[in-house]
Amino acid sequence: MKQKAYQVAVPVTFVVVMVAFLAAIFFANANLSFAASGTKKSSAVSRTSAVEHTEAQIKQLQGALNFTKAQEELSNNLTKVMRENAKDMDALFTKARAEKTQTRNAVEQMKFHSQITEAQLDQMKKVIPPFEALYASMSDEQKKSTDTIFQTGRYGKSKRK
Repeated sequence: MKQKAYQVAVPVTFVVVMVAFLAAIFFANANLSFAASGTKKSSAVSRTSAVEHTEAQIKQLQGALNFTKAQEELSNNLTKVMRENAKDMDALFTKARAEKTQTRNAVEQMKFHSQITEAQLDQMKKVIPPFEALYASMSDEQKKSTDTIFQTGRYGKSKRK
């Protein structure tokens, strides 16, 4: 009985972890503390753009999963959406910086965070179908590696038992 409950819980858990992981890929460096502080960061400190972060994640995933020739098109479909999403997120933050975010009141700041959250949700809706297609084409070993990456955020073997 426990085995069956576990088998049902794994796909649901996987989807939740996948959504969280992909959100982290796109938005881990979306630091808005500069907006609240009212101070500008020095030019020596640079924020990694969503595009740069996404490119690094794509490279790590491709290296960890060793896609076959048959999977290249599916992988390209996924990375295309990931890159488009990253460009959109960078554009959103560029626009926010141009609007001088330090002048926002609390309500405007909440609305901006809501806008970011909606953008993240829209982006997840775009990335799931190509990811799902790629995942379905994976070997059992690739799926196991992908599951480990999404569960732990690590691109190697999980140390958790």
